[in-house]
Amino acid sequence: MGKEYLFTSESVSEGHPDKVCDIISDYIVDDFLSQPNSENWRVALETLVTTNQVVVSGEVRGPDGFQCDYESLARAAVKEIGYEQEKFHWENFNFTSFVHGQSGDIAMGVDAKDNKDQGAGDQGIMFGYACKETPVLMPAPIYYSHLILRNLAEARKNNTINGIQPDSKSQVTLKYNESSPVECTEVVVSTQHDKELELSDVEEIVTPFIKNVLPEDWLKNTQFHINPTGRFETGGPDGDTGLTGRKIIVDTYGGAAPHGGGAFSGKDPTKVDRSAAYIARYLAKNIVAADLADKCTIQLAYAIGVSRPLSFYVNTHGSGKVDNTTLIKKLNSIVDLTPRGIRDHLELHKPIYKNSAAYGHFGREAGKDGSFSWEKTDLVDQLKNI
Repeated sequence: MGKEYLFTSESVSEGHPDKVCDIISDYIVDDFLSQPNSENWRVALETLVTTNQVVVSGEVRGPDGFQCDYESLARAAVKEIGYEQEKFHWENFNFTSFVHGQSGDIAMGVDAKDNKDQGAGDQGIMFGYACKETPVLMPAPIYYSHLILRNLAEARKNNTINGIQPDSKSQVTLKYNESSPVECTEVVVSTQHDKELELSDVEEIVTPFIKNVLPEDWLKNTQFHINPTGRFETGGPDGDTGLTGRKIIVDTYGGAAPHGGGAFSGKDPTKVDRSAAYIARYLAKNIVAADLADKCTIQLAYAIGVSRPLSFYVNTHGSGKVDNTTLIKKLNSIVDLTPRGIRDHLELHKPIYKNSAAYGHFGREAGKDGSFSWEKTDLVDQLKNI
C-alpha cells in the first residue's frame, strides 16, 4: 500500500437478523456441549429468521435419550437480544425444526477409532491474524466498529437510553499513514428506533457512543452518518431475513486479513472452520504479543477425516524478527494442531460459544469459564526463547 490510505470495516449488532441466527445456533451448540462427555457430541446447525418465524435445521448427535429443546433455546436467545416487537417477539414467533441425526459417513471420518485419531469435520482453509494497531492486537477499524455497537446495546439493555431497538450497524473508516491509523474520516451508525423518535433524537443518543470510543484526536475532521436514510423503524427479522453464517468478515478481521470462507456459529469444535480459525488467531496473537512481529497472518488447511493439517503457513509481512520457518517449527513443537489437540489445548469442548456470536469472535477478553480461550497470550514466554 501507499504511504497514506483509507480502510473501512463494519459491524452489526446482536439484533441484526443474521446475528439473531448465529446466536440461536450457538445457544444450541452450548446446550449439546453442556451434556456429559461433551467431546463426543456433534452439531452442525443453521437458523433462518424472518417476520414472526424461526426455522432451525442441521445435523446433530447427542447422548442416548437426550432431547434438545430447540424451541425453548431459540426463544431464550431472542429474549436475551431484546426482541418484543409486534412482528417479532420472543414469546410468540412461529418455530419450526428440521434438525436430524448426523450422517454416518461424516461420523466415520471424524470419530477417533482403534488406531485412528479424531479427524477434521470437513476440508477447508482457515486464517488467523494479529497486529499492533489496538491493545487487543486487532485491526483498528473492526475493533472500534464492534465497540460502538456493544456499548450501545449494553446501554439499551440497562435502560440508560430509551427508544433504541436491537437492530443496528456501524462502519468506521480510518486513515492510515505508513500502516498506522492516524485519523477517523467517516463513521456510520444505523440503528432501529421507536416511531416516536425523530432523526435528531437518534443523533443525540448515538453520537456520544461514537465519541466515547474513538480516540479524541482522531475525530477533528470526522463525518458522522447516523441513520443516513432518515428513519429506521422497521428492522430485525421483520425488516430483513437472516441466516446463520452470513457475517463472516464481521466475525473475524473486518477485511484486514484473508478469510477461508467457513462460518463459525452453529458448529461444534470438530468442525475446523471454527476450531482451526481459533487456533490460528491464538498463534498469530501470541507471535505479535511476544514482539516477534508487528503483524502476523497464519493459514492452516485440513482434509475431512484427516487429523494433521495439510499445510501450515506463517507470514509476518516483513516485520518478523525471526524467519517464518523457525516460527512454524517452534509452534509445531508446543501446540498439537490436530482437531483433538486444538480442542484440548483451548478447551473447546465447553459450552462457551453463545457469547462469541455477536461483536466478533476475536479481540475479546478470555473468561474464567473458558470462553475466548484463543485470546490468551500464554505462549509468549516460550516464543521469546526462540
